Amino acid sequence: MSASRSLPSSIDATLSLLQSQGYVADRALATVLFLALRMKRPLLLEGEAGTGKTEIAKVLSAALGRRLIRLQCYEGLDLASAVYEWNYAGQMMAIRLAEAGGVAGDRERLESDLFSERYLVKRPLLQALEPQEGGAPILLIDELDRTDEAFEAFLLEVLADAQVTIPELGTIKAAEPPIVILTSNRTREIHDALKRRCLYHWVGYPDAARELAILKAKAPGAPAKLAKQVVSFVQAIRKEELFKAPGVAETLDWASALVELDAVALDPAIVSDTLGALLKYQDDIQAMQGSKVGELLDQAKQAARG
Repeated sequence: MSASRSLPSSIDATLSLLQSQGYVADRALATVLFLALRMKRPLLLEGEAGTGKTEIAKVLSAALGRRLIRLQCYEGLDLASAVYEWNYAGQMMAIRLAEAGGVAGDRERLESDLFSERYLVKRPLLQALEPQEGGAPILLIDELDRTDEAFEAFLLEVLADAQVTIPELGTIKAAEPPIVILTSNRTREIHDALKRRCLYHWVGYPDAARELAILKAKAPGAPAKLAKQVVSFVQAIRKEELFKAPGVAETLDWASALVELDAVALDPAIVSDTLGALLKYQDDIQAMQGSKVGELLDQAKQAARG
């Protein structure tokens, strides 16, 4: 981890901070991120998968020299995985050793020892409340929409007061609240009570100019002509009726695949052969085969020349 840096003092400084790590952001994103940092409010980023929401937390961690703590959400996520659990195997061993040593009768002392930090297994949310070298960490709560409403309700205490309650130990509160980034692909709506505690930003697909800038930053080996055609083709294909339109992550994957094939420009054959790097559903790939590829490619080449 690099040496810690102070938080940006303006929107322009926030833009520069992101750009220093190769993240090409628009001013609207830089504005809400700057406000979240200044106001010490969690930032909820919603948008389609592959639009760079998770990357923002990673970029902040690298740019500010802060530890990144990631909680990957999933259906059935519980407190034992998100906050803490007890080392039951270690506790059982301690009980047996106490019995063998004849001190098991001191029940109060044994119980106090068993439920101490010695046997506490700290998960991401609890780790994020602890003091960190370099300042408060970046807490990434990724794909929150995959969890259920009960877990959201628990998060309210963490987000509102930067604290969690462990029955055996009491309330643990952060001396300095973490910088919290939450992401959602909007497979379901996040509850209003949680949204009220956050600043909000929708991360949409970038326009052609910004997507080209992203591609140049992330895949500098792509020839200029190819890069323009790739972006124009992706911009065109997103307007089609697809089960899942390609995100920026797929644009970068596709460009990298084409570079590996030594392509310098798009043609119908290479587009058809490499669509699996861009589209991730067979129905979408089939819908784009044949004359459709040629039609979109003509549009893309015309747009790239413009």
